[in-house]
Amino acid sequence: MALLHHAELRPSKLDLLTAWLPGRPWFAGTAGADVTRVAAYRFDDPAGEVGIETILVRAGDGPVLQVPLTYRGAPLAGADRWLVGTIEHSVLGRRWVYDAAGDPVYQAALAAAVLDGAGQAEEYFEVDGRREVRAASMTVRGGRLAGVDAAGIGAVREVVDGEPTRLVTERVELALVRRPGTGPAEGGLTGAWPELTEPVVLAYSTPR
Repeated sequence: MALLHHAELRPSKLDLLTAWLPGRPWFAGTAGADVTRVAAYRFDDPAGEVGIETILVRAGDGPVLQVPLTYRGAPLAGADRWLVGTIEHSVLGRRWVYDAAGDPVYQAALAAAVLDGAGQAEEYFEVDGRREVRAASMTVRGGRLAGVDAAGIGAVREVVDGEPTRLVTERVELALVRRPGTGPAEGGLTGAWPELTEPVVLAYSTPR
């Protein structure tokens, strides 16, 4: 489950992405245009230390882009390449925001979703000691790959940023679809949000 906070963020996530997205090799849309949120979903960090949120956005009148982010309370060693920026969170303090493709915590969560059928995290607030669940803005469904599970693929050895972004392990490549709807018709992780008539593939795997 993902604990959320009623908090003020400076800059906002969307302001951060407006500046960062045009420099990505998979970017599509209007450079300089405001980024708007379409939907989002979260994964759990079993250790409860790292926030994992995937935001679907548009830049101007461009296509939907899938942007997984991790939020950390301290810099991630060796991950400067993946740093999106920092945010001042009114409850948690400074948070370092990373393109999650380069974060081992997200890599493990994505592998569990694509290979083991793990789903999205339930999101909730704590209000006066009570848990208030927030309705999801989209639904995702994990997949399975016969004969392979997340525990058996080993660590990610290389990340190739592009469309799709490829996370290379010893046994499989995990493909993160940056522009949902442009990937295969079927895959490991699928998602749907209100404007769609059919789910689309968000991530899939191929054997090595």
